[in-house]
Amino acid sequence: MMRKPVDVGDPDRLYMVTGGRSTADDSFDLVTLIVSENEPSAGMQSEHVRILELCRHPTALVEISAELKLPVTVTRILVGDLHDMGKVSARHPRAAESVASLPETALLQEVLDGLRNL
Repeated sequence: MMRKPVDVGDPDRLYMVTGGRSTADDSFDLVTLIVSENEPSAGMQSEHVRILELCRHPTALVEISAELKLPVTVTRILVGDLHDMGKVSARHPRAAESVASLPETALLQEVLDGLRNL
């Protein structure tokens, strides 16, 4: 079976959303739970506002990416911005477990691809 390519969005839009940045903070893995108890600030970027709304309850980075229909790397950059501003906190639900027990990245990517195709 041939897979459909993943639509990662318009490159110009992604460039604008991230302010031209292409590298993200690696401390946020796919299952990191992002939580916000803060309200959006005036003039805040619409993607940041949406993340704050989504994260009123703990939400995994991969879920945020799927909801925003943005690549994980772009989502990491945006979440990193909010974290640096003190608008969100990050919780690693499996910090006590060994890395070997985490799902493989390829499996999580397939789940994300499937969510995007819904």
